[in-house]
Formats: sequence, structure tokens, C-alpha cells
Amino acid sequence: MGDTGTTWSAFEAAEPEFAATVRERFGQYTHHALATLRKDGSPRLSGIEAAFRDGELWLGMMPSSRKALDLRRDPRFALLANPGAGTDMGGGDVRISGRAVEITDPEALDRYAAEAGEPQPFHLFRLEPTEVVRTWVDGEEIVFRSWAPGRPTRTIRRGNDDSPPREDT
Repeated sequence: MGDTGTTWSAFEAAEPEFAATVRERFGQYTHHALATLRKDGSPRLSGIEAAFRDGELWLGMMPSSRKALDLRRDPRFALLANPGAGTDMGGGDVRISGRAVEITDPEALDRYAAEAGEPQPFHLFRLEPTEVVRTWVDGEEIVFRSWAPGRPTRTIRRGNDDSPPREDT
């Protein structure tokens, strides 16, 4: 489980309805946006495909791609579901942040390549979420739902005025 103490399957077990919404949102499109950190600490945004397999969330990357090298050096990431066309965001803005664990076991890579139909060689990372967030508009309010390991899921609502945000209970 790495440094985060969590996996996608642990998030699904803790928050099955929220996890299903996130999976559905990622499933609407093939390509998403991955943020990694460059050597100098500045952000790098890259296109990526994400796969939910065997109860986990995976990223496969071309050999020696910049994003793969970034994650090898610093495993922190943020993954944003493709917002889609127009301005409605088809179910909200969904993002996952955490740590990426590179899988180097040849048997695991062979198994993944066979299941996914991916050509080898490639880098394979299992994602360990430290935060999952969905943002959407509900009437006149913007709503933020967030989960992190070891704390309850929170839902915060904010109106389009100077009123303070309020938390759903």
C-alpha cells in the first residue's frame, strides 16, 4: 500500500456511492489530465488514459515518457477527469490526488499488458489516493465533496454571494 496507507479498493469500500460516481465520471471519456512535478518542482500537465482494473486505479505510460520519469522521481500526482465539451461538465469536476507506485514485477506487467491489450514495454503505476474531490453546481450553489483516508467524507456548499460556506451534516 505504500506511504499513503490506502488503495482505490479501500476508497471504494469506505465510500461505495462516491467511488461509483467518480468511476462513472472518468468513464465518460478516454483521455484525462495528469499533473506531475518536474525536476525543478514546477507542474507538468499531460494527457493520460486511466484504467480501473482488479479493484485498483492504474496509469500506463510509454517508456521514458516525461510523466513517467516525473513520477519515478516524485510520486505525487493529481488526475483530473476530462471535463467534456461545453460548460456543463457532465456530472461535475472530478479529481484524484495521491501517490503513484510503479509496478516493475515482470509477471505483473505481462498480466496487465495481456488484460489491457497494451504493447510492451511500458511503465505501469498503481495509484494510491490521498484525496478524492467532486465539484458540481446544484441550483445556485457550488458543491464540493471530498474524501481522504482516515477522515469522514465532507460536503461543503457555497452560494454566489458573501455568505460563508456551509457543511452538509
